[in-house]
Amino acid sequence: MGELHKSKYSIPYLEPAMPPQNAMPHGKDLRKGRVSLPRQVYHITTVTFDRQPVFSDLRPARVLINALREAQARGDATTLAFVIMPDHMHWLLQLEGATALSNVVGAVKAVTAHGLGGRIWQSGFHDHALRQEEDLAKLARYIVANPLRAGLVQRIGDDPHWDAVWL
Repeated sequence: MGELHKSKYSIPYLEPAMPPQNAMPHGKDLRKGRVSLPRQVYHITTVTFDRQPVFSDLRPARVLINALREAQARGDATTLAFVIMPDHMHWLLQLEGATALSNVVGAVKAVTAHGLGGRIWQSGFHDHALRQEEDLAKLARYIVANPLRAGLVQRIGDDPHWDAVWL
């Protein structure tokens, strides 16, 4: 009577393994499965080194915006929408020509770092290749509303560091 009944199907409870507090994806992990396809639309997110609020000031933000414009002028990408946040950027682009996505983003980051005279960016970036059924205009609205959701502005129009081809 004093023995516990044990089912042959009992599975011992194990505490789930938790990743270390400082576990962050490495740049090489962000590249796994990345494919660069001409005319494909991508949503890019990239952050500043140590999440420093580099783009809180007007001049650095304008340097980055000009780098995005240069990428378009070179024929590397067509910018559909972007927003510059204090410590990161969202960029909705259509890849053009034969230049690889990593090279396009790398060039924008390099031009920005050169224009600001130092290390600006954390290595790597996150990309999402949009599927045909995804609504581009809806995603663009979501991207440009980031400063509003972050509480940086009261209205989207109050933020000077965004653009979208639909608006």
